[in-house]
Parts: sequence; C-alpha cells; structure tokens
Amino acid sequence: ETRHLTPQERVARGKAARADVPRSSHAEFVPPPKRTDPVEIIERQSATRVPELVPIRYSRMSEAPFRFYRGAASIMAADLAETPRSGFRVQCCGDAHMLNFRLLASPERRLMFDLNDFDETLPGPWEWDVKRLSASLVIAGRANGFDDAERARIVSSTVRSYREAMIRFAGTGNLDVWYAKIDADLLESLLASRLHGTKRGQKNLTRAMAKARTRDSLQAFDKLTETVDGRPRIAADPPLLVPAGDLLPDVERSALERQFRGLVERYGRTLASDRRTLLADYRLADVARKVVGVGSVGTRCWIFLLLGRDDQDPLFLQAKEADVSVLAAHVGTSRYPNQGERVVSGQRLMQATSDIFLGWERVEGIDGKQRDFYVRQLRDWKGIAMPERMRPRDMQAFGQLCGVTLARAHARSGDRIAIAAYLGGGDSFDRALTTFAEAYADQNERDHQALIDAVRAGRLPAEELPAA
Repeated sequence: ETRHLTPQERVARGKAARADVPRSSHAEFVPPPKRTDPVEIIERQSATRVPELVPIRYSRMSEAPFRFYRGAASIMAADLAETPRSGFRVQCCGDAHMLNFRLLASPERRLMFDLNDFDETLPGPWEWDVKRLSASLVIAGRANGFDDAERARIVSSTVRSYREAMIRFAGTGNLDVWYAKIDADLLESLLASRLHGTKRGQKNLTRAMAKARTRDSLQAFDKLTETVDGRPRIAADPPLLVPAGDLLPDVERSALERQFRGLVERYGRTLASDRRTLLADYRLADVARKVVGVGSVGTRCWIFLLLGRDDQDPLFLQAKEADVSVLAAHVGTSRYPNQGERVVSGQRLMQATSDIFLGWERVEGIDGKQRDFYVRQLRDWKGIAMPERMRPRDMQAFGQLCGVTLARAHARSGDRIAIAAYLGGGDSFDRALTTFAEAYADQNERDHQALIDAVRAGRLPAEELPAA
C-alpha cells in the first residue's frame, strides 16, 4: 500500500516520475490520426436518453463553444486518454470545468465554495481534472474577448494555485487535509487579496453570496408550484418541467404515487439514520420530470415535492439518472455496482461537506429497464459563477480559487506527497498546461463546429429553446 510509505519514500516516487513523464510533456495535445468523430460520441450518449429531450441537448450544445464543452466530457475523456500521465491516481471529478465550482450550503448552514457535479466521478489521473479546468478557462476567456496574454495569466495562475495548495497539503497531517474547507469568511478573504480590494469584484461577490442564500426549497416552492384543488402541485412548463401525471396519463395517480413513494422510502435507507428519521417526517406531494444542465439533458431526472409540518413546509429532492462514467472506458469500471452509489461515494470523498439528503437508488422504469439514480436536494444555497460578466482579473481570481479547491479534493484520496513532489516548486507544469489549454480550446472549437454542421445537415435534430 503506497500510502503507508514514509514521506521521504513518497517524495522519491514523485520526483522519479518526472524522468518517465516530464512535466513539460503535459503541454502536448495532438489529435490522434484515428480520433473518433466527436458527433458520433455525442450520438452514442444520446441513444440511451429520453428521445424527445435529445434535440434540446443538441440545441444547447450548439449555442457556443463553452456550452458545447460543458456537454463534451466524454469527448475530452477520450482525448485525455492519449495524453501523458504521471501515474498517480486520485478520485477524479471527471468534469471539473469552471462552472462546476460553486457556492453551496453545508449541513451546519454555512455557505461553502466547492466542487458540485460528480456525474462522471471515478478514480483516475489527477492531471485530467486540472486539464479540464484549465481548458474551460481558456474557452470562457475567448468568449469574453480576452487576449492571449490575459488567458495565459488566468491559466498559469490557476495551475500555480493548484500546485502550491498541493504542496501545502503535502506538509500537513491527514486530519488537517480532511477538515480543510473554504467557507464564506475564507472565500471573502481569499478573493479580497486576489482582487486587490477592487470595489466591483467585492460587490459582485457579496451579491452572489446573498443570492445563493435565497436559493432553497422555499424559493423553489414559490417558483415551481401552483395550488390545485387547495393543494400545492408542481406547475407544468413543458418540455422543461412536466408533472408525472401528464407524462403517464394512462397510469392511475394512486399507482404513480405508490411507485414514487416507494422510491423515496428505499433511497432513504442509504442515508445516515438521523437523516432517515428527518426524511420520514415528510410526505410525498407531487413528482415531475425536469430537464437539467447542458451535458445531462436527456438523462432521466425527477423532482419530488415533499411536505413536512404543513403545506408551507416544503422539501424538494432531485433524483438524477446515473450512467457509467465517461472515464470508465479509459481507467476501468467502478467498484460500485450501482452507478448512483458511485456518484454519491465520489462526491462524499471529494467535497468538504455534502448535502444531508445525498443518497442513491435503483429503479425499474415503466419500460421494464432498471436504472440507477442519485438523489439530493434540488436547491440548497447553490450559487453558480457567471463567466460572461468576469473581467480578466475576476476570472484569474476565480481560477485560483478553483485550483485550491481541486487540490484539496484530490489530496483527500490521492498521494498528495508524491503529486506535490512531482509538481515541484518551479512553474514547469504551470507553463505546460497554459499551452495545453489553448490547444484544447482550438480542438473544442473544431468539435463545436462539427456539431453545428451535423445539425445543419439534418444528421442531428435540434430545436430552439431559451438558454438553460
């Protein structure tokens, strides 16, 4: 077991890896001659999704290179499999682009900054998450019109932040790593130092934090429900939000309610006993299918309206389909037979603190097929970055914050001492990823254009809808 080697032995392993995989080699990205058609990869994913929702996915991915990138984790995983790797594995997010770092609530009702999307999580090379984050910053920077030098500063600062944080974690004890987190107070102080006290940056942060605190079940209740026959029901907004009764009109409401109530009860068994008791104090009031995100469009996603003390005490849960990780074909399958459990276990391992209602379940659908789901609160103080509003300095500060957060997530599961020794005190890896990120942003633009061409040629169906 390598983690039980001495620190000196782990440092030696990290430094030795440089001989086989020089840090400068991570700058490389050359599409292989037999690279799989990116549109074909997207089509394969769509084959298992809800057919009437697939055109929405293509529409959203067609809108801009960054929206394409958000839905192209499978394409990038195949590309990353051809790039150098140092040999040290961590629990990977699998989709660590910049918009998957966001504000969320801790069980203690503290506002936190952390990773928040683990659909693709799996043990794999730590470099892959750093590269996906770096390329996302270049793509967002290009969309904002940032010049080459500005984008280079953003990426190199982000990677340096990751590297220096990993070196700090390498020098601390295991419990210190486990308890490390970025809460609201630390977030404000970190960004204040990186934004050099600019009033605009501080004002935007204060506004984002205040808005995040309003995004909870009560806000969702006001926005997503209506009163029908004196009872709260989820309001239809097809095709983005469709009550289960409208989707399955031939199934009696009582039968539907029994099926979904059973799902909630069974999923509750995956929670800690105290949280299972809390869940049991709620009753299921309504269910609807919801379209979410960009890359996830077409996967089966249900939202559950539960009521507690009375009809004004709501809890919204989201049950999202979990398929095999896009990394699995390149790093091996998960040790968890249930893909929902894979997602939940990865999330608990990488996040500093996780949703108290996070759990999983396997469900047999009306088509007779079994599917895995993970369940969490629909909204719990979630706040997402808006890169289109960022100036270069803002994005640089945000990227540094993401770098620290990703390093902390990786340090919990991987050999942080070996990775830190591999990275070293110089900027070789920082410069390499600056080159890689630009090259991959070029590839992403070509792939985005290929999708647009496929839609225009009629190969893929798409429909115009408002942005997600």
